[in-house]
Amino acid sequence: MEQLENLVRLLIRSLVDEPDAVEVTGREDGSRVDIEVRVADGDMGRIIGKQGRTVKAIRTVTKAASVRLGKRVNVEVVDS
Repeated sequence: MEQLENLVRLLIRSLVDEPDAVEVTGREDGSRVDIEVRVADGDMGRIIGKQGRTVKAIRTVTKAASVRLGKRVNVEVVDS
């Protein structure tokens, strides 16, 4: 699970203006991993992207990485 959190943290921090404000928390329940991402209010739009394309790409990369670990992953961007 820590590998997936680190991957999401790396991707998100590279996109935002305030990388120190990025918080990534994960919760594992069997083979399922839920990852929550919190960013500064000004960076929320950068993470979501036009029509949600950026967050969809982050989810796709994370899901591809989770296959190697035998986990199902869900990435959610939540409001601070």
